[in-house]
Amino acid sequence: MLHYFEEKDGSLLFRENGESVMVTPWGANSFRVRAAFLGEIEEGSVALSAPQDPAQEGSISIEEQRASITNGKIRAELTVNPWGKALQITFYDQKGKVLLQEIPNGGALQKKARHFRPLTGGGYHLKASFVSDPEEKIYGMGQYQQETFDLKGCNLELAHRNSQASVPFYISSLGYGFLWHNAAIGEVHFGSNTTEWIAEDTRQLDYWITAGDTPAQIEEAYTAVTGRAPMMPEYGLGFWQCKLRYYNQEQVLQIAREYKKREIPVDVLVIDYYHWPRCGDWRFDEEYFPDPAAMIREIQDMGIRVMVSIWPQVDWRSENYEEMKQQGLLVKSNSGVDVQMIFHGNNVFMDATNPRTREYVWEKCRKNYADLGISAFWLDEAEPEFTTYDFADYRYHAGSVARIGNIYPREYARLFYEGQKADGQEDIVNLIRCAWVGSQKYGALVWSGDIMSTYEDFRKQICAGIHMGLCGIPWWTTDIGGFHGGNIHDDGFKELLIRWFQFGAFCPVMRIHGCRQPGQQIVNQAGEVREWTGAENEVWSYGEENYEIMVKFIRIREMMRDYTRSVMQAAHDVGAPVMRAMFYEFPEDKVCWEIQDAYMFGPDILVAPICHEKAAGRSVYLPAGTFFVHAGTGDRYEGGQWYEVAADIHTIPVFLREGRQDYLIGKI
Repeated sequence: MLHYFEEKDGSLLFRENGESVMVTPWGANSFRVRAAFLGEIEEGSVALSAPQDPAQEGSISIEEQRASITNGKIRAELTVNPWGKALQITFYDQKGKVLLQEIPNGGALQKKARHFRPLTGGGYHLKASFVSDPEEKIYGMGQYQQETFDLKGCNLELAHRNSQASVPFYISSLGYGFLWHNAAIGEVHFGSNTTEWIAEDTRQLDYWITAGDTPAQIEEAYTAVTGRAPMMPEYGLGFWQCKLRYYNQEQVLQIAREYKKREIPVDVLVIDYYHWPRCGDWRFDEEYFPDPAAMIREIQDMGIRVMVSIWPQVDWRSENYEEMKQQGLLVKSNSGVDVQMIFHGNNVFMDATNPRTREYVWEKCRKNYADLGISAFWLDEAEPEFTTYDFADYRYHAGSVARIGNIYPREYARLFYEGQKADGQEDIVNLIRCAWVGSQKYGALVWSGDIMSTYEDFRKQICAGIHMGLCGIPWWTTDIGGFHGGNIHDDGFKELLIRWFQFGAFCPVMRIHGCRQPGQQIVNQAGEVREWTGAENEVWSYGEENYEIMVKFIRIREMMRDYTRSVMQAAHDVGAPVMRAMFYEFPEDKVCWEIQDAYMFGPDILVAPICHEKAAGRSVYLPAGTFFVHAGTGDRYEGGQWYEVAADIHTIPVFLREGRQDYLIGKI
């Protein structure tokens, strides 16, 4: 008799013809599935932490060609097909409904659910294939620049780019969550016939699946094993002022003083990139910032935090380049000359996956920034932004970019978070342009990158923010008004800015930024062209009527501070998104699974942005099962219906669950 299955330390193990497959209980109602070819299952984890939940009721049953394992609400059935001895795994919920199933081998077709193709160097090109349920809806997967809510039918690159953050976790309408626990560059295809996950270079298959009765249960289980955000600091709850770029000390001080004079609350004032002499110097340029310590003291005496931009690039001319190169602290090209980005010089990236790099860079930033009083950092270029995104060309300390590349933004966030923690700081939030699984536990506030100043991109950000929240990353924001293409003298852009500003008041963090036109060229005393500075981007820069609207929404944000803090507490405690898909709060309402341009800000505030040009209203669906109150008028509406809601340029459609947040009525 052949013995395909065995129990091993609480896991179910299958072996056949060189392949080993292990199904392990991993957290509440969850399994971790690993498979290796011509080798043993590797321990360790690229993102999953050891389960903290107590052991659940479960069992393992083994027959000759069939075995099963249960863990609370989820059961895995493993079946050996007589043709080719192929293994097929099917996952069920506690009621016996199929959640997810690997593809069968198709008899004479001899297909493989787990297809390992050997590569030179010992790794494998891996494709894992699952049966596709045509009724299924899929949400999450990080931030992709597309106006798509249900990801069924989408093809997605598993790689980071400027404004794209690949976080390979999704929530299914069938009642499960799935994490592709692999940091390799790859693809996923949510096809109508199959779902296919591809890793370009990996050592083993590794995924995690959980069952839940609601999206909230799934999210809680997922964040229990990948990490949760710390508690958002108080300075993350208000308004943040930023532009490309405040290029000298006096300009920064003038802006802070003007906000203080006008009594407009500002929590954070951001100093953007190229305040340094060269990329990789990680310090203020003395020509433009002669006394940064005094500047920071004055601003923080006004009750405003100073945030500074950090880039991971190291210019060949940087004062730190030769030492970092000698010490092996830089990303390496597999061949050719190490020039990974050309921008104001030849640049390579510091290797955030190397612990020694993290120590080195933090020591520079501690000395040149933190010791001056700066406690918030803007971690730009976090993908990192290789000029051509030819991922196979580069190698990290942790391995080839093809095999491990997607961890970079998480390790970049980790560099600063662990450095700040070691120095005794507790109230940590750092703005960053990318993320991967687990970034949230390192105080990462992800923003959606260098997007265009268009209504189309505005709508894409609503989808992106909802998806990111479902991926366990509750701290998310955008450049209010978009980054590229906004001319401050254009009336069409001003309208877009106001509509985006209203949306920004109901984002996890409210931050205005952009590369505003027309710009001004900057030349230093040596005659060198420096990075330019954009046009004004403060709330008083767009005319008196627009100024009054923006100040109104800054004050609305202040009114919501206690509520926003409570929503952030839920994100910290159980992993609940701040910006929530409507189905997250109302999973029984089928219409809520379709709505991509409205969302819940926490449990009680429904936000329906005006995101089409010259629109003065929109259709709004109010979920069934409760009543809502219009925050502007105080009118009462029954849920389960669509309504046409007027909203001129001064307001945005916002509805409150009846009896909740009544202090906002008449203010919006």
